[in-house]
Amino acid sequence: MSNEIETSDPERVSLRIESGVAVVRFERADKRNALDGRQFLAIAAVGEQLKARSDVRVVVLTGAGASFCAGLDFSGFATMLEAGADTTGADGSPGRLTESGLTHLGQQICWVWQELAVPVIAAMHGHALGGGLQIALGADIRIAHPGTQLSVREIHWGIIPDMTGTLMLDRLVRPDIARELTFTGRILDAAEGFQLGLVTRLSEDPLTEAMSVAGEIASRNPEAVRAAKRLLTTTAHAGFAEQFAAERREISALIGRPNQVEAITSNLESRPPVFSD
Repeated sequence: MSNEIETSDPERVSLRIESGVAVVRFERADKRNALDGRQFLAIAAVGEQLKARSDVRVVVLTGAGASFCAGLDFSGFATMLEAGADTTGADGSPGRLTESGLTHLGQQICWVWQELAVPVIAAMHGHALGGGLQIALGADIRIAHPGTQLSVREIHWGIIPDMTGTLMLDRLVRPDIARELTFTGRILDAAEGFQLGLVTRLSEDPLTEAMSVAGEIASRNPEAVRAAKRLLTTTAHAGFAEQFAAERREISALIGRPNQVEAITSNLESRPPVFSD
């Protein structure tokens, strides 16, 4: 039995629940599911919506169209140039602090999947760049098409991963690999990502594979599965609040500075950047 569930913004995120498996799909296909203010709010809202449901045993994240999520919308870079970083704003910007005070909105759309009591599987295809990769890193399991393009892309725009990526990346790959990916922003395919530890499993049809894994998990004792996630999450994420606060401090010090503006401007103008030391 399939059940379409109304979300706060169905034009951006849809939700379907079938046999205990919730499928969250990003619906901004024309923009490769790039993240703007509306998309941030919609993703965070569906995460909170799922927390309140007792009929969900597993969550699958996927993207409509050609990509899982291509990262921050270009309009977000224009906002950076105009306003700088705002960690306390009341609008829908990624810098807005959430009610808990532990995350800002950008961090919460990744961390909410760890806050859920049930396992979360990301089914990745096309692109998972920057914020898109950080969302996937927030899942418990990542299944990707071998050709999916992955990147810790933030350095390309003169910033850092500030959506819980520094915590999750360091938990999944060797420290030197985490640094190399973060310092260079290079794009790699999911086949390499699997070798490095970013990807759990490769599949020519990642959504079908994710649904199969989700079905297997949903067939297990749900109380035991939830207990296992609690234990594994507690073990893996000690000190997370301090790490997220450090991300916010660092990004606030970067956005709007001349070198960060130059990183954006040079990329938009397709020319080599000229940075000041």
